[in-house]
Amino acid sequence: MKYIFIALATAGVLATGSAAASEKLAQSSGCMTCHAVDRKAVGPSYKDIAAKYRGDKGAEANLVKKVKAGGSGVWGAIPMPPNAHVKEDDIKTIVQWILSTK
Repeated sequence: MKYIFIALATAGVLATGSAAASEKLAQSSGCMTCHAVDRKAVGPSYKDIAAKYRGDKGAEANLVKKVKAGGSGVWGAIPMPPNAHVKEDDIKTIVQWILSTK
């Protein structure tokens, strides 16, 4: 029982640390210039994005492509510029974090 508790506690710390690292990655990649976790800025909040795509099995792959290439029209008229300067693995990490936001 003691070992199960330790394992669960460790998993919780790792998940929290991973979320913090992903948020820092989003900041250092320039994403937080136009987005915020819980409020609309220039673009939608990450919580709104997560809610919109919750249950969509193809969301992660589609959002990785959209973040890399840029796009417009889904959230309004203001376009999201392409983020080709961000490594694809980093974009995937950021998108996974966004989709896990509640």
